[in-house]
Amino acid sequence: MKQIINRLSALRHLIPSLSLTFVGIVLISLGVAYLFIHAYRTVEGLPEVVWWLTLQFLPRPWRGILLLVIGLLVLAGGIWQLSGVVVIPRPQQVPADGELVLGYDRTHRPRRVVVISGGAGMLVLAGLSEQVDRMTCIVPITDPVEYYYRASGLLNQPNVYYVVPTPEPLDVVAELDDGTLIDVRHIHLHPELAERYVCRLHLNKESVPPPLTRVTLEALREADAIILGPGSLFESILPNFLLAEFAEAVRSSSAKKIFVCNLMTEPGRTSGFRVADHIRVIKEYAGLTPDYVLVNAQRIDPETTRIYAAAHQTPVYLDPSDYEEVATLPGDVHGQRGVIIEGSMVIEADLSAAVIQYTTSLDNPLQSRAVRVLRHDGQKLAAALIELMRRM
Repeated sequence: MKQIINRLSALRHLIPSLSLTFVGIVLISLGVAYLFIHAYRTVEGLPEVVWWLTLQFLPRPWRGILLLVIGLLVLAGGIWQLSGVVVIPRPQQVPADGELVLGYDRTHRPRRVVVISGGAGMLVLAGLSEQVDRMTCIVPITDPVEYYYRASGLLNQPNVYYVVPTPEPLDVVAELDDGTLIDVRHIHLHPELAERYVCRLHLNKESVPPPLTRVTLEALREADAIILGPGSLFESILPNFLLAEFAEAVRSSSAKKIFVCNLMTEPGRTSGFRVADHIRVIKEYAGLTPDYVLVNAQRIDPETTRIYAAAHQTPVYLDPSDYEEVATLPGDVHGQRGVIIEGSMVIEADLSAAVIQYTTSLDNPLQSRAVRVLRHDGQKLAAALIELMRRM
């Protein structure tokens, strides 16, 4: 019922016009009825087909009821078809002699999007919120939601809703390849672990996972697309999937699952990971294969590569040895292709931008230095996601 109401609400701007149209149709129908009555009373020798078309073989009350029912069904069908197209008011700034051209297809544009990531990734996707009806950001189970509500108020993002999967934050422990056990949020504080990677992720034994919040379940159930990332794989994306109820809700959702792969490996978390490794880890913890994976295709300049190499980070690129097959993207008349890796359609696109970031240290907070870093470009990523969702 809620979906029917939401679809019919698209006609709210046409209520005055539709009302006048309905009154006009009723008056025309009365006029036609009076003409038929006059013809029956004054014209002789009418064809027999007129007798059948006017239902003369039925009593008059039954004729009225039958025509009324048929008319209501036809009217309802017409209104339902009309609600399948977008209806918006004409912008006031368009000049009287100008044109406003819109391209829209309700059946091919997801209206509700769920983002599973951390604060930085949700901030990158801020621009996407302006192009969908609703963007629900499900925060990591390790983070208090207060930070995200504060960010929402500062940025004034439209159509964005922050949701906690559990009422209280939970502790997540990472087991590294050398056996080290550490809170997943604190790995970056230990430079000596930079060359390590996470072998296993699990909840703290003292953490008893409570039931998921109702709004989380509703958002996943009603989503048209579920976006994993951009963000730290082990810190921002996978922790929520440690909750069996959450993983099952994502798997059972009819939404398409899209994974935004990291630009660079993460020290102490994904050292040495390729695109295929990221997908395999998602399959392990979430129990699902992403329908699509977006990978940055922009090559990184040598200077930026050297800076990241000093921090034990390398670009996450496609490895041709992982290719399973080449496939054409659905709905692409130009034959654009992606590659299948671990069962996911992997698509390369220009998603990044190099920016200058100023850093300082606790030892000397007054002294800062400029560093060239690589980040997901919000506009590029939003455009790639919208184009991808348009094909669904």
